[in-house]
Amino acid sequence: MELEQELFTIEEGFWLSGRAHFLAHLDASCLLAFPQAGEMHGVQTRENVARTATSENRWKDLRMTDRSLLRPSAELAIISYRADVIRADGEPYAALIGSAYIRREEGWKLAFHQHSPL
Repeated sequence: MELEQELFTIEEGFWLSGRAHFLAHLDASCLLAFPQAGEMHGVQTRENVARTATSENRWKDLRMTDRSLLRPSAELAIISYRADVIRADGEPYAALIGSAYIRREEGWKLAFHQHSPL
């Protein structure tokens, strides 16, 4: 699978899938930069982030547009895109997203994720 498609497939899973996807695709620790301050801002462990992926808070109807991929090295890939999605509470949400992936022996792992709401 082409790298861009692989990373965007992994990324989609962070929006729509559950705990198992997070555990499989997060690096040991991940830096999160969300617009709201709180417990999920800053450096978090894989397990702590995965704990938040419950069926009650999953998003739906995700559209990812304006996709970009930057590959500064063989071990690092950064993607960005616009996300238009419906929150679990039914409210629409739009943001520009940036995610950085690092290549590990077992595959690409998310190491950084950032939201800039529109």
